[in-house]
Amino acid sequence: MAMSTTEESIDVDVPVHVAYNQWTQFRTFPRFMDGVRRVDQIQAAFTHWVVRYGAKTYRFDAEILEQVPDRHLTWEALDAPRHRGTVTFRALDADRCRVTLRIGLSKPGVTERAGDALGLTRRAVRRSLTCFKEFIEHQGCETGTWRGEISKGHVRLDAGQDRPVVPTWPTG
Repeated sequence: MAMSTTEESIDVDVPVHVAYNQWTQFRTFPRFMDGVRRVDQIQAAFTHWVVRYGAKTYRFDAEILEQVPDRHLTWEALDAPRHRGTVTFRALDADRCRVTLRIGLSKPGVTERAGDALGLTRRAVRRSLTCFKEFIEHQGCETGTWRGEISKGHVRLDAGQDRPVVPTWPTG
C-alpha cells in the first residue's frame, strides 16, 4: 500500500506527563481534533472512530500497537481510511514538552491524492496539534489518565493501577 507521510510538532506549555495523559483520553478528541466526531475505547488496545473528512463520514476501528507512558503511542487503522500514526512526547523542561504527530495515509483514490497535493493533510495535522495545545494549556491539567503500556498486542497495567484496563465512560 502506497503511503504519504506527514509530520508536525508543537511545543506545549504543560509537563510531558500532562500532555501524554490527556492524549490517552480519546473521548476528548472531538473537542480539539478537526473532523473527529466520536471516539469510543472498545478495549485497552482498540478504539472505534467516527470521522468526517469533506463530505464523507468514516467509521473505523484502530488498534494501538505500542504505547509507552510519557514517550509515544502508535496506532493503525484496521478499516478505511487506512492509516498509521505515532504521537511522541519529549520533555523540554519541567513545565514544557514537544508533541510530534506523524501520520501515514494510504493513497487509494484521486480525492486523497488531490487533498495531499493541496496540503490539506499537513494543515489538518498542524491544526489538530494547535487545538490540542490550546485545549490542554487552557485546561491546565489532564481530564483523565491511563498509564498502562501496550506492546505487540500485550497490555500491561501501570504498577499502581488497580482499575480495569477498559475505561468505563458511556459509549451511547
